[in-house]
Amino acid sequence: MGDYENERRILNRGYRRVCGVDEVGRGALFGPVVSGAVILNPEDLNPRIDDSKKLSHSRRLVLAADIYERALAYSIGWCWNDEIDSGNILEATRRAMRMAVARLQVPPDYVLVDGPDAGFLDVPAEGIVKGDEKSLSIAAASIIAKVFRDQLLVSFSRFFPGYAFEKNKGYPTQKHINMVSSRGITEFHRTSFACGYGQRK
Repeated sequence: MGDYENERRILNRGYRRVCGVDEVGRGALFGPVVSGAVILNPEDLNPRIDDSKKLSHSRRLVLAADIYERALAYSIGWCWNDEIDSGNILEATRRAMRMAVARLQVPPDYVLVDGPDAGFLDVPAEGIVKGDEKSLSIAAASIIAKVFRDQLLVSFSRFFPGYAFEKNKGYPTQKHINMVSSRGITEFHRTSFACGYGQRK
């Protein structure tokens, strides 16, 4: 479970609003890559926030509501499959992160990014490898991004029955691969990914 030590290190350098950023959906075959951005209130932290991958669906929903209530600011950014296909998943992920940071209700003056690189942002920033396990702010961003994208894929499942998006969330499960093989891809599938396996051609 992450803590707030990285954020306090930045705050002690004179910055006031430290934002965490993380993404979900990078390895999916269908739908957007989604990023979350969160500026937690250092005076009102929830230590139960954790990496979204370690939480149950119901726990993520509870914590997302708590983040929306307590955070100083939060936002979502995304990049759709056509943008992913026209470039690459790395640049699409960065674009989604830039959007999430730009859409915050108050601007951050420092950003912590999950991953090794943060130089693509226009504000002071640093990357933290496995940041969703080490930073409370990045973990919070992972939660709201995951909840947003999961709810989006559940909505899509009503329009594309049989692909089981409500269960696989667009990732390459065997049932999803079988449906692509038998019915083909939809307009929201990533055509630049090798069919069925989520790997680049």
